Amino acid sequence: MIKTKGMKIDDFARERNETKFLFTPGPASLLAENITGLRPCFGRGDKDYKAVEKTVIGHLQTMSGHEYVVPMQGSASLALEIMIRNFLTGRIVVVSTGYYSDRLKRLVEMASDGSNYIDSIDIVNWGDLAKLDGEYDWLLSCSTETSVGLRLPITWLSAHAKRLQAKLMLDATASIGLESNHDLAEVIAYSSCKGLFGLTGAAFVAFNEIPGNIVNSFYLDMKSHLEKRMTGPYHAIASLLDVLPVHSEFKEAVVINKNLFCTRMNKYLVHEEKHQPLLCTFIKKILHPANDKVILYQSRANTEGQVVCHLGEVYLGRNAKGAILDNLEQEN
Repeated sequence: MIKTKGMKIDDFARERNETKFLFTPGPASLLAENITGLRPCFGRGDKDYKAVEKTVIGHLQTMSGHEYVVPMQGSASLALEIMIRNFLTGRIVVVSTGYYSDRLKRLVEMASDGSNYIDSIDIVNWGDLAKLDGEYDWLLSCSTETSVGLRLPITWLSAHAKRLQAKLMLDATASIGLESNHDLAEVIAYSSCKGLFGLTGAAFVAFNEIPGNIVNSFYLDMKSHLEKRMTGPYHAIASLLDVLPVHSEFKEAVVINKNLFCTRMNKYLVHEEKHQPLLCTFIKKILHPANDKVILYQSRANTEGQVVCHLGEVYLGRNAKGAILDNLEQEN
């Protein structure tokens, strides 16, 4: 156990991070800035917290380019379900990429049960998207599919959505903060961890126009969250206060680790460069922990190979050297 009394916050965070080596997709390594943003909070009558939330939401609006960013307490899965139930109407096409797109498909199917808003649901494999024709109201996709380490450029998804006369909806859980062009989507959903580098506990839906669907649920109705009718993710939002102003410094650690890992594993890369996300890498190789401090990502997909994530040295920022990779051993 680490003795914390009298310890400086930077030293505390460093020692905590040295107790384990994360190769998982989020949350990232613990940042001193996650801690310095924390404070007692309440959602009503607390001017200090109101200022914290306004600052954090402002950064997120700038990051994604959306007018509204609505926070809620929970995982990205909650934000995705709220997004789907409040926005989707008409003909829907879901781009199939893996486990997380299958989750989107299931959420759309559940939303369509007993609803008059969704007329049809089509599924298209991402490799066949260019062959799809007709007109749709919404195209729904994961821009980064963590389960197989796949990146679909948002510009590419947007071009296909326009070709199909559809609005673009994104599961941005694994792409926000790391990939660009989220502004091309009408609505996105994501969480406070992964590429934002915050603590877990907050989820967000970002959009430009208030949805019109009537949702027969208090918690799944976007209006409930817009009007702050329940306890919000106060401390998760506070954990982003000191992170987002210097987000690019921490992102550089991800870039350094990604590039070094891809160089070392060049012979085993599954996807070509344009389909490589910053968050993670899928390789046709099995890696093993070199010590008991290593925590590897266990993909929810049934894949041959391994998905390795690159958030474990985020706390080092631009000073990251990829030393964490030395804690992995290759299978003979």
